[in-house]
This record gives sequence, C-alpha cells and structure tokens, in this order.
Amino acid sequence: MKTIITFIIVFGILVLVHEFGHFFFAKRSGILVREFAIGMGPKIFAHQGKDGTTYTIRILPIGGYVRMAGMGEDETELAPGMTLSVELNEQGEVVKINTSKKVQLTNSIPMEMLEADLERELFIKGYVNGDESEETTYKVNHDATIIEQDGTEVRIAPIDVQFQSAKLWQRMLTNFAGPMNNFILALVLFTVYVFMQGGVTYTNTNLIGGVQPDSPAAKASLKADDKIVSINGTSVSDWNDFTKIIQDSPDKELNLMVESDGKTREVDVIPKSQKSGKQEIGVIGILPPKKTGLADKLLGGVETTLSSSMQIFKALKSLFTGFSLDKLGGPVMIFQMSAEASKAGLNTVILLMAMLSVNLGIINLLPIPALDGGKIVLNIFEGLRGKPLSQEKEGILTLIGFGFIMLLMVLVTWNDIQRFFF
Repeated sequence: MKTIITFIIVFGILVLVHEFGHFFFAKRSGILVREFAIGMGPKIFAHQGKDGTTYTIRILPIGGYVRMAGMGEDETELAPGMTLSVELNEQGEVVKINTSKKVQLTNSIPMEMLEADLERELFIKGYVNGDESEETTYKVNHDATIIEQDGTEVRIAPIDVQFQSAKLWQRMLTNFAGPMNNFILALVLFTVYVFMQGGVTYTNTNLIGGVQPDSPAAKASLKADDKIVSINGTSVSDWNDFTKIIQDSPDKELNLMVESDGKTREVDVIPKSQKSGKQEIGVIGILPPKKTGLADKLLGGVETTLSSSMQIFKALKSLFTGFSLDKLGGPVMIFQMSAEASKAGLNTVILLMAMLSVNLGIINLLPIPALDGGKIVLNIFEGLRGKPLSQEKEGILTLIGFGFIMLLMVLVTWNDIQRFFF
C-alpha cells in the first residue's frame, strides 16, 4: 500500500506540475482552458470558476490534464438530429446547452438540433418542443456553457479564445511551459534534497568526510578528515579514484596509505561485499565530504539538476547509437523505483521525483508530433513559413506521433513486465 501511495504521489505531482505550466501560460495568453482535471477517468467532482475553467476531480488518482479551446481532439460535437435542451437568459440568448441525460435543467427548452455553430456565428437551430413545422434559431452567448454527455459542464469555445487565435510566441510559450515547469520542479526538489542531506558532496578530493559505525573503515581506525594517499601502492587523488578500487575489491585485503593529523600511516582493510544490482561490490563504510554553506547548498541544487540533465542526454544519445528497450522504462519501472524509494525514506523519494521530473521535461521536448517538442517545431515552421500548417496535415502528423508513442509505450511496458516479474 505504501508503494502504491508513493507511486500515485510521485507520478501525480509530476504530471500536474507539467499540466499547470500549460494552464498558467494559456490563461495569460487569452486561451480558454475549458477544463483542468486532477486524475483521470469518470469525474467525481466539478466546479466551474469565474475564469471560465471547469475544475474537476476524477476517479483515478493518477496525473491530470488540461483541455484548451481549439485543440480539436476534445471539442464537444453537436450532430444534426441530436436531442438536447437549451437555457436562455433575459435577452433570449442561449447560455446553457445540455446534451446529457444525467442532468435535468428546470427552465430549459427541449430541442431537436438541426444546425449549430459555436465557434464563429454562435447560433443553434432546431425544432423546439417536438414541433417540426417550424425551425427556431437562437443566438448563443459568447460565454455560454455546454453540459457534455458525462455531465461535465464546460464553456463553449468561440474562435477568439481558441489556441490558434493566440499570437505565435504565446502558443510557443504555452507549449514550452509544461517541460519548463518540470525543470523548475526538479531544481526545487534537488535543492531540497541537498539541504536534507546537510550539504552537497564533492569528489575532487581524497579526504574522508565521515565513517559509518561498525564498518570496516571504523574497525581500521579511519576517521573523518583522514586523507587516502594510495591504495596498494597506487596513488589516488580524488574520491572517484579510491572508491573504484574499493568497489572492485570485495572481500580482498587492501593496504591504504593514510595521512592523518599531519602524519602518514599504513592501514589494512578488507572491503565488505555488498550487492548492487546484479553485481557484488566492495564497501568499507566511508562517506564523502560535504560543503555545508548556504551558497554551496543552493549551487549544489543547480549543479545536480544540470548533472542529471546531462546524464539523460547521454542516455538519449546511446539510444541512437545502439537502440534497446532495456535502456527505456515506463510506468512499471517507475512503480518499481517508487517501491524501492518508499523503503529507503523521504530523501530517496524526493531524489527520485527530481530525476523523473528532469526526465519528463526533456522527453517532452523531443521533436515528436503529439509531444510538446513536436508542437514547438510546428510553431517554428509556422514562423518561418508565415502561416500555420493546415489542420488536416497537423492532425495526421499528431496521429502518427501519438501512434508511435503508444506503440513504444506498449513495448516498453511489456519489456518492463518481463524484466521485473519473469
């Protein structure tokens, strides 16, 4: 249960922070956000704010999404012959359209719809009260709402508040805002992690920062601020040098030349064998030194974010030079990592969330249609061309990109299941 809660929190926060980036900049750009959803699946709560956005909580507590006007794939369709009801204001304008059988409006007028335009002309035409002898046309208010078949009430999407009506730079910023929020979240989380750790570790030294109790190092009388000068006659100058030798020598006696309190002495130590993944490594229980100043901790958060980003770029590069599904991970892998992190404690959960946030930000910027990066590429293409790609062609590209992502997700998920459970 603890693992499931950790997974929901980690995955949910990452997605919600990402979507809030799109939401925030869409609103600032005059784009109508029809719905901001927390969770997925059937809704269990809905509230329409004064800003025109319907805020919903849905039954599956995993992530969330935003529906921006004019994005096409989520627009409510009104088909000729549809039975619905409309509610009018004092001026005789339609302020509410009900297409749901789950909702009953007390002061509404039943109608069999013949024709409607909720984007440009803003009208709805049909037979009222079952009278097919006369067609009635109503003007639709610009800020009217429509109750969808599942009972969710959202604003209609006139052309002036649709995504494509915003300026090009505003649309680019809205598309970029999701990944940008993931990078900001990662920076905050990495900085919190550094503070929780008491400082940022540095490895360009051969100084011991601390010694774990009852460890091989403690039994060999090693202590903080000792310097490891050499191991088995091999000079070492930084942390990476001597930890590699130690890790490569489980259960093998090592001769250390140690500088302590201005004096040099020899120490023999046998690294304890410890499992790391599928390998056995040697450990002696020493900890790296830390920089504990406020500026060091803040800078440490930035450096850790940049370092994590570079690791992801290297991983992406390796996919192009030698593709393998084993280099990728999906929800199953995230669940496994969440399970391990929840056992290790809050520090590890925060570190995991920070690393996944960077990962999500970078992956979303890949120039693949249906991802934010693909949308930004289309924005750039529009700027160079002077006009946008036709909606039909953009829809085909998005469909191809979405299909590719879904196929890859299925393959990765199946590979993860095979890897972790069989």
